Amino acid sequence: MTVEAHLATLEKKHGVLEQELHAALNQPSVEDELINDIKRRKLRIKDEIERLRSSTH
Repeated sequence: MTVEAHLATLEKKHGVLEQELHAALNQPSVEDELINDIKRRKLRIKDEIERLRSSTH
């Protein structure tokens, strides 16, 4: 897999998690633990995207 393809995959996953987080925040019954887990996964993906972008420049 090329770096560009890997970046595209990560960006897609980040977008899916953003939608998941938005949906979770709009449901009052969702546990804070789940929201924090989604935020952690989003941050991990964002960090990986930034790392890959900085290594290609």
